[in-house]
Amino acid sequence: MATIRFEGVSRRFTASTSSLRPADMGRNFDDENDASGAVAALDNVHLTIPNGQTMAIVGPSGCGKSTLLRVAAGLDGEYTGNLYFDDRPMQDVPAKDRHIGMVFQNYALYPHFEGQGNLSFFFRVRKIADAEAEERIRITSEIMGIGFKQLLGRKPGTLSGGQQQRLAIGRAIVRNPQLFLFDEPLSNLDAKLRTQTRIEIKRLLRRFA
Repeated sequence: MATIRFEGVSRRFTASTSSLRPADMGRNFDDENDASGAVAALDNVHLTIPNGQTMAIVGPSGCGKSTLLRVAAGLDGEYTGNLYFDDRPMQDVPAKDRHIGMVFQNYALYPHFEGQGNLSFFFRVRKIADAEAEERIRITSEIMGIGFKQLLGRKPGTLSGGQQQRLAIGRAIVRNPQLFLFDEPLSNLDAKLRTQTRIEIKRLLRRFA
């Protein structure tokens, strides 16, 4: 795992920003808007998450949680300030080279791939040998536990929300990342599935901590 450090990170959105979404806009208070009408999703964030530590970022909808994760993952490069992984500046490092496993709120699975294809796509892009990919998927299946292998032969559209979430977590694990990012992993699940998934995540945290 890696130590991640944000130093004075800010991210502003304007009404003309094509990627502007309600979840990105931050708290829409008058004192957070500048003269151009920009809204601060992140405002001078200083934060260090040490290697091996688990941290939950809590706040109301639209306060910038997802934006912070997207900046860390390299999915949003329109910020100011500095971001470091183990003292390595990350401003010019593309998302694919950051060794991050991210689980999105909406799962972000490839709908036309079966579960196996969702997990193996990373290896195809990196041109990693099939034998290594198959071994990593086998190990991931063991980590994810009972019932996971059955998901690998099904497309996301045939899976329940909880099953899609498990597949998304498996896709993050198979990359063998240095950092895991979970963006509201329980919000789209019903009460029973939230409890089950919370237990699953705790088990995984104990394994990878």
